[in-house]
Amino acid sequence: MQFRNGIFIITEEDHCPLYNVREELLVNDGVLTFPAGKPTCLVLARDIIAIASSDSSFEGYSHGMTTRSKFECGGCIGVIRFEYKKEKEYATLQMKLLAAAERREKIRETSGFASLLRSIDIFSPLSDDDLLDLATLLEMVEYPWQFPITQKGDPGNRLYILLSGKAEVIDDHGITLVELDKGEVFGEMSLLSGERVSTTIMAAETCQVAVMNHKNFRHILNRFPTLQVFFYKLLVSRITKMNMQRAEELASGMVGQLSDISMVELCQMINVNQKTGRLNLEFDDSKAMLMFNEGELIFAEINGSTGKEAFYEILAFTSGRFKFTQGLSDKDRRRDVIGGFMGMLMEGMKRLDDRKR
Repeated sequence: MQFRNGIFIITEEDHCPLYNVREELLVNDGVLTFPAGKPTCLVLARDIIAIASSDSSFEGYSHGMTTRSKFECGGCIGVIRFEYKKEKEYATLQMKLLAAAERREKIRETSGFASLLRSIDIFSPLSDDDLLDLATLLEMVEYPWQFPITQKGDPGNRLYILLSGKAEVIDDHGITLVELDKGEVFGEMSLLSGERVSTTIMAAETCQVAVMNHKNFRHILNRFPTLQVFFYKLLVSRITKMNMQRAEELASGMVGQLSDISMVELCQMINVNQKTGRLNLEFDDSKAMLMFNEGELIFAEINGSTGKEAFYEILAFTSGRFKFTQGLSDKDRRRDVIGGFMGMLMEGMKRLDDRKR
């Protein structure tokens, strides 16, 4: 079977779990190459192979003008659309030299970016090859002085890593609350919890920032377990600092509405502060209960369902009333822990994210 060479560029995506707009797919001498650092989707591979082996032209002609053919993948839980970009061949020596120079420059840029990442503590466990793959998933953005990097209320769909310069967390009145230096990571709370950005962060001087979108963030969490552990520890640390006042209220019990605090955040507070007691919840037509012993989940129940699946179902609720009551009976204290809390929380948030998609 003969395969024609070509480069295809993704122009649209609708809930594709892997690929982004502007990423390229290459067919060269019978070899199909996907975007660097990304896994291979067999559905898309099948469609590209069918296109590269067919007799139909990658381009068409209409009214004396060349038009690029557009294609669509077969779809899994999402769909992408892509179009022919150019042949993976160059007719003249000059064009071949130009293409080689472009490839060298791209490799040089990626290597330089990876070197910057190497200086950030969280990436120190990664190998050089892993850093190069990671660099392809990040976008380098320069923010001038006093330019907002994030703004309160924006969708939480980006991770930010400060590579150089300084930034400031400011309140609604423009007062600086915290200063951020090189190596600081922010935006992960909104990515992991699904909430909107809770603070405005301004560039206190010209900053270089590595930015990663939500899809690529999910990919690195699955690919690099060390980064997964880091981000969830960081999330717990953020929750502890930001909710110290709420945590103090838990000492004597707390009543509130889930419209004011998410289930994820509420459970994290109880876990981080090692509280023992019952969390009773009332939704529109349901009642639920969680039991914690020194912060660990030992019981979950909703509508007759118990255990981990009940916990995952409870995490999905966004409205209703809750009440935390301190203390458990000796019998309840002897219950076994359902599972590792952070692992269950991680799985619960992934399910929430998949449900939204």
